[in-house]
Order: sequence, then C-alpha cells, then structure tokens
Amino acid sequence: MKIITDARCLEYRAAGHPERPERIAATVAALRASSVLSITWAEPSAASDADILRAHTPEHLQRVEEALEFDADTPAFPNIADHARRSAGGAIQASQAARAGETCFSLLRPPGHHATADRVMGFCYLNSIAIAALAAQAAGSPRVAVFDFDVHHGNGTEDILLDKPGCAFFSIHQFPCYPGTGRANRGGNCFNYPVAPGTMRGDYRDVLASALAQLKKFKPDMVAVSAGFDAYRGDPLADERLEAEDYHWLGASIRGLGAPSFSILEGGYSDDLPQLILAYLCGLEGK
Repeated sequence: MKIITDARCLEYRAAGHPERPERIAATVAALRASSVLSITWAEPSAASDADILRAHTPEHLQRVEEALEFDADTPAFPNIADHARRSAGGAIQASQAARAGETCFSLLRPPGHHATADRVMGFCYLNSIAIAALAAQAAGSPRVAVFDFDVHHGNGTEDILLDKPGCAFFSIHQFPCYPGTGRANRGGNCFNYPVAPGTMRGDYRDVLASALAQLKKFKPDMVAVSAGFDAYRGDPLADERLEAEDYHWLGASIRGLGAPSFSILEGGYSDDLPQLILAYLCGLEGK
C-alpha cells in the first residue's frame, strides 16, 4: 500500500472551517501507528500546467494562481495554488502507481471534486480526480471510470468529464444536499445515484453496489475513486448512516472490480475520519 501525503498541506486553515489540517495530520498518525497495513510513504510532485489544462480553462488556472478572492467556503489562502497543484499531482502519481500494480491512496488537501472547469467552489480549487483521470487517459488507459462516493455530488468532476470520450462518471450522494446537483444522469456518461437523507445503511449499500455493477459494465482500464467519508453517521455536514465496516466493504468491492484503481481523499469531517480511512484501505488490501 502506497500513501501519498505532504506535511505542507497542513499549513493553511480558517477558524471554524470543517476542511481543517487535522483531517490529514490525525489520519497520518493513525496509519503510522497501525500494524495492519504495510505502507510505503511518498510525497507528491506538483501537477504541471499541461496536466491541469486538460481539465480546467486557462482563465481558471490564472484565477487560482492569483488567489485574489473566491468565496467564504473556499478562501483565497496564501499559496493555495501550490497546495492545489500538489493535491492534483498526488492524484496523478496515484494513478501511475495503479498502472504499475500498486494500491495507492492520495492523502492530501485541498479536495477537488466540486471545482468545475472554470469555477472554484465547495472547498475545492483544482479538480484533482478529473485531472488524474485525463492524465491516465493520456498515459495509455483509454477507458477511465471515476467512482465518487463522497456524500456530496461531484458536480465539478461531472462538469469536466461530461461526454468526454472514454470517460464515465458515477456519483452516489445525498440529495437534497450541497451543491444541489446530481438529481439525474447527464449526457451519455455521467450516472447519478441520489440517496435521500437518513437512508438506512443497508439501503445505502445497495445503491453503492448498483453503481459499482454499472461501472463494471463500462469495462474500465482504470478506476479513479473520489473517496469522501462524509456519508458516515457522525459526519457534521450530511445526514447519512454509514459505519466504518461499510467503508471496509466499499474498499473490498472496489478491489473486486479487477481493474487497476487509485483513490484520493475528498470529504469526511468527523473526528473518526482516520478510522474510516483505515477501514477503507484494509478493504482495498483484502485485510
């Protein structure tokens, strides 16, 4: 198991903001203390302009670089472009590890799946999973599926990948919930699975299984996973009921697809996040 992370992503914060550096710091500490997984640690390289511009407009990249002003949810932190580039670069490195046969998780911030081709939003500046999916295509994986189990709809990933040849997007998310999208499928390749607030665990897992079955029919050469852990029963930003064992099941189910896969951290804001990630990684590793 390879984990890509970087202490520099702990350098920014906003008082009271749920997307806080402790999410990463506590998870790194928990993984280092665990004897269940054999982990190789790596640091990310920054994504290049060429990588980013497969997914975003030049104007968007310039706005992120200038970091003049965004919104209250997504502040213009000092050096945020560097952090976002490393987050996207970590996702690309995770995809490269997957092509080499490794199980890999990119444990970085900021997250990315709400960033559209031309808009910063929802704690997200650059869409790391879309950048990595398109980089994987360019590197020789012609059919890439993105599986997004964050409780919030991956509207930015959908925006970027909509009707892109060789790409498919599958999102399982609470609806209604932020950002208010994802009620129905879009185009010929974006498949949405809205789940009502307060859905029972078994029913939620059935929806996840249906999405995975449809994904498998796509016959991907690579599966890129937006791993958000905010459908957990204790998460403060949503209203679902999943437990740690459900994330273990998810990891095992993704392993069972039989295609190279990599995962990157999106949401997950409870203090139990390290245990949820560990459970997921154990499922991915068959432990």
